[in-house]
Order: sequence, then structure tokens, then C-alpha cells
Amino acid sequence: MKFFRLDLLTLLISLFILNSCKNEGTVGLNTTTGTISGTLVDTATVFAVTDTDNRVITSGLTNVPLGYFKDPVMGTTTANMITDINLPGAGVSTNAAYTIPTGKITIDSALLVLSYADGFYGDSLTSRYKVNIYQLSQRLYNTQSYYNNSSYAYNAFNVIGSKTFYSRTHDSLKVTSIVSGGPDTLIQVAPQVRIPLDTNFIRRILFTESQSSNLVFLNNTKGFFLTMDQSQSGAGGTFMVKAPADSSIQVYIRTFNGNTVDTSIVYLNISQTAAQITHAYSPAVIKAYSDTSIHTDSLIYLQGLSSLRAKISFPYVANSLFKNIGNKNVVINRAELVLTVPPGSDIPAYLVPQPQLTLYRFDVAGQRVSIEDASSTDPRSYTDAIFGGFYSNTTRQYHFLVTSYVQDLIDGNTIDYGTYIAPIDGTTPTSTDVAIGNTPETAGRAVVYGGVNRSPYSKVNPSSLLYKYGMQLNVIYTKTTKQ
Repeated sequence: MKFFRLDLLTLLISLFILNSCKNEGTVGLNTTTGTISGTLVDTATVFAVTDTDNRVITSGLTNVPLGYFKDPVMGTTTANMITDINLPGAGVSTNAAYTIPTGKITIDSALLVLSYADGFYGDSLTSRYKVNIYQLSQRLYNTQSYYNNSSYAYNAFNVIGSKTFYSRTHDSLKVTSIVSGGPDTLIQVAPQVRIPLDTNFIRRILFTESQSSNLVFLNNTKGFFLTMDQSQSGAGGTFMVKAPADSSIQVYIRTFNGNTVDTSIVYLNISQTAAQITHAYSPAVIKAYSDTSIHTDSLIYLQGLSSLRAKISFPYVANSLFKNIGNKNVVINRAELVLTVPPGSDIPAYLVPQPQLTLYRFDVAGQRVSIEDASSTDPRSYTDAIFGGFYSNTTRQYHFLVTSYVQDLIDGNTIDYGTYIAPIDGTTPTSTDVAIGNTPETAGRAVVYGGVNRSPYSKVNPSSLLYKYGMQLNVIYTKTTKQ
């Protein structure tokens, strides 16, 4: 089978706002040799329901979530952070020993330093945060995968570190840099939170006796469990922090050797992290994803941190949409899926809609794959910027180009085993993000109007907000005889 997509037509027609057309209409382009025309259909039925996402591996993340957020619409989300602790200069792949410095040692302070990554979601103005650190009862193992729902035992009766702070994820800090054998200096560092640790704990694990190997140290110290105090003021939020690594734990010491006193820093490394994420959904959200008797919801709830997604379908595209002219006589010039955010769903102001969503599907084996329009292996695919999924503050909408996917559904080249929309990390998007969607590295959320049956037999009131702004599939096609 051989046919030509009218790419010029597709490009120029995109200048027209599809929402200005109702039902079927003709759009055209005058050329020197005649007129190329396409027909717009914006009455295709879209069904959509809220669905919970699957569990996901959280060990080895680039950005680790940490927070406690009371969303007035979605419910409460808790994200705890888990780390190991290694000897100075050691890590999961090294097994170095550690010898205590000579002389009398005084610990001035000890800090766990966490650098912020982009992606904070929540109240950054009025909420006051408090993070507590506890010692794990069992260490992490680099041969094991840890999931968002994994459990961790820790000593909840002994806080070994604590910090109260406000969300200042883009404010740099000035800290004192210790220079061994020289004067200390003041330097500016990237945005971070510096959590004081119990110096008695540090003395016990590091300066009581020399450590023969990092493995022995790991087995003894186990690691840290970080969690936000749930009695914090305000709605709270979820931070994204860069996975801590070398120099994450800074121990400021003074050593006394006779009449010589010197200040220095001992750095303990972190080589393994994981995140534990829990959601206590609101009654509205529970009702949305629990009611399996309906085909489509009036509102769809989407949330990151491996939480909520939307399952969508186009039930009549393959069999009924072009029944009168025949599927084999249709070339899809452009197909666009439009999602609209209802007014008021982003109030208070910190409930900004997720900047980027993705759309993916399941293959016959139930594996997540990109749809044809976003697949790097499909010659018809677009760049991420053209494929879409970005939120527009002006229109309050998300747009996806699904031209090739709809064409393949019509031609029978693709079977819909499940198609989903989910939040992704828009700060550092990758082709993998576009494909899988299930990422714990973004905490944002969005509420959008659900799908609607636009068939002539639908009982939905055409003047209702749902009918006007519900999830919409706009299709521009050309009637042709394929060769």
C-alpha cells in the first residue's frame, strides 16, 4: 500500500484553530495548481477514566522526592527519602578503610547537605517545613531494587538530625569553607538545605574506633531515613533533591596536636538512595478510580509520583467514524487530542497544572511504548515539542498530535490495548519519559475535563460544559483512493 501524507497541508492547516469548527466542515488551501481540501471532524467520541499508576523502582533516581503535601483536591502525599552512609572516599563499589586522625578531635558540627533540583510542587510562600532524620534498622543493598511502596524499618524514637526551613529552592547560600592550615573563607553555594546532625551520633560511628572496611561501616551504620514532620504549618509540598553523592555529609572538626590546632572537614559519601511514596486520596479521587461501571469520568485526576493517570479510548474511530466513505478511502492529515483544565481546579495559586503530560500505549505484551507519533523508531514521528503535551496558560489546555496513531487505528495496523495520559518530568524530559510516563521524579498534578460521547445517540447535553470542553479528538482527513 502506498499513499502520500499531505505534509504541506498539515503544516498550514495547523494555523487554523480547530476549536472554531463544529461537526464536519471543509478547510482548504489554494495552490497554483488547484485547491487541496480536508474535512474536519470534531465529533469523535473520547472516553476517559481516572486510573492509579503501577508501582515503580525508586532506587537510583537522579532526583529524589522528599515532602508532605496536603492537596485539597487530590488528598495527602508523603515522600520519604532513604540513603546509605559510606566512609570518607568509599562507596558501594569501593571498600576502603578509615583511620581516625591523630590528636584530640572536637566535632564542631555535622551536616547532611541536600542540593535542590527543579520540580518543587506545593506551597512555597506560607508553609513551614521540618525534616527529621532517623537511623535505618537495615541497610540498603546495591543488588536489590527498591520501589515506591517498599517498607523500611528505622529507629523512630531517636532523631539524629532535624531542620526547620521554608521553601527557597532557587536561593543560593553563603557558607564557610574550611581551609586546612589556612584562614577559612566565605563561599556561595547552589540552593540547598543543610540539615544539622547529632554530633554524638557522628562521633560514635566515625571517631570511636578506626573502621577496617566500608562494608563493616555499612553494616553498622545502616543509613538514614528522612521524612517531613506532618505537624508542619500550611499545605506543605514536595521537594526534588539531587541524589546525594560524594561530600554529602560534612563533618566539621578541630584537631589538637600539642600546641597546633587545625580545622578541617571530613566528608562521608552517599552512594545509594530510594524513595518511599504513599498517597491518601480524597473521597472524590477514590470514587473516580474505583467506579469501574462507567465508561468515562466528568473529571480526570492526574498526579505525578507514580500516582494517577488517565486511561483513554476512541471507541468508534476504527469502525464507525468513517463508515460512510470507508476506512480505506481516508488519509488522516492531522489528528489532535485536546484536554482542558476546568476553572477553579488550580486554586489556591500553588496548585498550578503540571507543565507537561505524556501519552503512551500498551503493546500486545502489556509493555509501555510510545504511540507512533512519539516513537523514535517510527519515521512519521514528531519531535517532543511538536508531539505536544505542554500546558498553555492562555488556553488552559494540553494538545497532543496523534495523527499516525489514529491513522493506524483506522487502518487496523494498531490495536488499542490501552492508551494512557500521565504526568512526566518536564524539567529534564527524555524519550523514555515520553514512553513510560510512570516517573516518581515529578510531583505535579492536573485536573482536566473527562471524555464525552459525541455520537448522535449521546444523552450528554450539547450545551453543557463537559460537552463544550470535554476531552476532544479533532481529525482533519482527506477522502482519497489509496493506491
